[in-house]
Amino acid sequence: MAVAAPHRSVLYMPASNLRALEKGRTLPVDALILDLEDAVAPDQKALARTQAVAVLAEGGFAPRRVALRINGPETPWGAEDLEAALTAAPDAILLPKVETAETVVRVAARCDAAKTRVWAMMETARGLLAAREIAAAPGLEAMVMGTNDLARELQCRDRSDRRPLLTGLQLCLLAARMAGLIALDGVYNAFRDAEGFRRECEDGRDLGFDGKTLIHPGQIEIANTVFAPDIEELAAARDTVRAFREAKAAGAGVAVLNGRIVENLHVEIAERTLARAAAISAREQAA
Repeated sequence: MAVAAPHRSVLYMPASNLRALEKGRTLPVDALILDLEDAVAPDQKALARTQAVAVLAEGGFAPRRVALRINGPETPWGAEDLEAALTAAPDAILLPKVETAETVVRVAARCDAAKTRVWAMMETARGLLAAREIAAAPGLEAMVMGTNDLARELQCRDRSDRRPLLTGLQLCLLAARMAGLIALDGVYNAFRDAEGFRRECEDGRDLGFDGKTLIHPGQIEIANTVFAPDIEELAAARDTVRAFREAKAAGAGVAVLNGRIVENLHVEIAERTLARAAAISAREQAA
C-alpha cells in the first residue's frame, strides 16, 4: 500500500536567519517551512526572501521536503514573495490565511505541479468553514493548522486540552481526509515544555493528523516518535494481517484475533500502519 512521504515533524524556520536555514539541511526533520511571514519582521522581509531563494537554489535539503511560506497578497510583500516562490520552485508554497478555494486555484495554476504543490494555512473562522471547498481545490497537497491565529480570532481560552479548538481541528481533518491531503497540526508555543508538547502531539496523532508543525529543533525527536507507529502497533498490525490471511485461506470471511473480529477494514488499517512504518524507515535511511 503506497502512502505519502512522512510528515511527522515540519519545522518553521525564519528565512531572515541564514544560519538557521543552513542548519536545516542537517536536522532529522521530515520537512521544513522557510518562513517569510509571521517569523520575519517587516524590515527583514526583503532579506528573508533573497536568502530563501538562495538556499533553495543551492539545495542539499533532501530527503527533507521544503515549503516556502509567503506573505498574503494583501500585504506589501505578497506579490514579490509569490513571484520569488514560483521561480525558486520549492516542494510546496504555503499560503497564509486561506479562506477560499479560488486562492489555492490561482496559485496552483501557476505552479509546475511536478515540482511545486500548494499548502494552505487553515487559521481563520472563514477558512475553516470553507474547508471542504478549499480541500477540493486542484493542486492542493496539504492543510496546515494555524492554531495561534485561530485561537486569537475565536477569542478562546488557552487550554491544555485544546477543547475550544476541537471543532476547527476536526473540520480541517474531515476536509483533508475527504480529499486525500496531508493534514498537519498546529504549533506548541512552550518549546521547552517537553511533557506538554508530547501530550499535544499524542492528542494530534489520536485525532488523525499526519504530523506536527514545530517552532524549535528541540521538538523534532518527540514529534518523530509520537507520529510513528510504535513496536506494539506494528506487532498488532502484523498479527491482524496474518490472522485475516489465514482465515481467508481457510474459506472464512472474517478472522478472530484475541477475541475480536477482524474484517477487511481492520486489515486496511493494519496495512496502512505497516506502509507508514516502511515509509518512515526509507526516509530515515535516506538521511
